[in-house]
Amino acid sequence: MRALLRLVACLLLAGLSLQLFFILRIAAMAVIDPQSTAFQRSEAWQIATRGRANGGKEWAQRWVPYGQISDNLKRAVIASEDGEFIHHNGVEWEAVENARRRNARAEEIAARRAAQAARTGKPVRAPKLRGGSTITQQLAKNLLLSGERTLLRKGQELVLATALELLLDKRRILEIYLNNVEWGEGVFGAEAAAQHYFKKPASRLGAYEAARLAVMLPSPKFFEDRQGSGYLASRTSTIAARMSAADLP
Repeated sequence: MRALLRLVACLLLAGLSLQLFFILRIAAMAVIDPQSTAFQRSEAWQIATRGRANGGKEWAQRWVPYGQISDNLKRAVIASEDGEFIHHNGVEWEAVENARRRNARAEEIAARRAAQAARTGKPVRAPKLRGGSTITQQLAKNLLLSGERTLLRKGQELVLATALELLLDKRRILEIYLNNVEWGEGVFGAEAAAQHYFKKPASRLGAYEAARLAVMLPSPKFFEDRQGSGYLASRTSTIAARMSAADLP
């Protein structure tokens, strides 16, 4: 029993130490620009071990201050990813619950299809799951967490999103997000994306260009090689029309 209690105590201490580490990292980001994120390091490792799918393009990222990122891109990303960004406290609980319900239905449908596939021998696709994540949650996940989908990781994401909102202001959260989010294989941040796709700095992005980049965010690697996609063009027009209603921090 004592050995078990010691094990539990060690696990609790390790968990608390990890939370303290995360909190200190986030607090430091109020004044220090993060040099990399957990997601970027994971991607760099994948490229190093498996090679590139895009023919050897150089890794591209360069931090630019908030004022050197076009307001068009800020509005487009908010309109596309998180319309209530400046109003919520890091988590949109209604969106999380809606995503949970959609995912549960998707998994039920996938289970029925898998049962049918077992009888017919036809392949079945895995269900497409949605996260209902805010910009703050996406930043928490990319900065400090792994990409796995588990309840424990999701819970940690919610805790870190709350910490980000408590320790940083909205402007800083958006600045860090835009400088680190993925826009293609080895393409990270607004400046790299603007140069890669439009051969111009992030400060000079027009409304349509910004909307097009924002639409790519859920699946940047997919759209990187499908710039002529009809869906991409249609969705870009929709986001461009919504941008004027997006409030900036």
